[in-house]
Amino acid sequence: MTGRTVPEPGRRLRLVDRGDVPTPPLRPGGYDPADYAPCVLRSAEEAGVSPLLVMTVLHNEAYKPHHPLLERLWQWWKPGASFGLANMHRAAFEQVRRTHGLAERWQDLRDDPAFAVHAAALHLKDLDRCLPERHARRYTRDELLALGYNTGARNMRLFARGVPPGPMARSYLRRFRDHRSRAAEILADHRETYGSATGRL
Repeated sequence: MTGRTVPEPGRRLRLVDRGDVPTPPLRPGGYDPADYAPCVLRSAEEAGVSPLLVMTVLHNEAYKPHHPLLERLWQWWKPGASFGLANMHRAAFEQVRRTHGLAERWQDLRDDPAFAVHAAALHLKDLDRCLPERHARRYTRDELLALGYNTGARNMRLFARGVPPGPMARSYLRRFRDHRSRAAEILADHRETYGSATGRL
């Protein structure tokens, strides 16, 4: 089972292979980004970005439950809320959708975890394209891309020039650095367990 759907007339087929991707649990505290390692590896490869970057961003964005029902309730309470495993805001998604010709809608992020990861990887790719090669030495490129994911491309470029981030961005960066080793372990374990069997990872 690939998880693909037949598109409505005029809608394009999705390019990413969804595979059997689990729905995040309804139980609070039951969500683990590690469950989406295969999806992260596929989406990162297709987008041409670091899977470690994508997985670490998922860890940073795991602060709230991601079950579709809970995300609907969250949006009812906070209409401008972000959706999906990677908490993508509508403006960011619409830019990715236009740039990459996606057929899916913003609301699909909450119901399709694989698509949410894929959209996040594409967004990180787009951020990478607009990040200057030369940047402040205090940040790695992945750190700047994570800051861009959190605060937007304009702020990311300011941080790259040495403008200090505000308290919320500093907190995001601190958590990104803290989650990095765990994200690397998850990807290494997954490659070791499944890589040789599939020949793809």
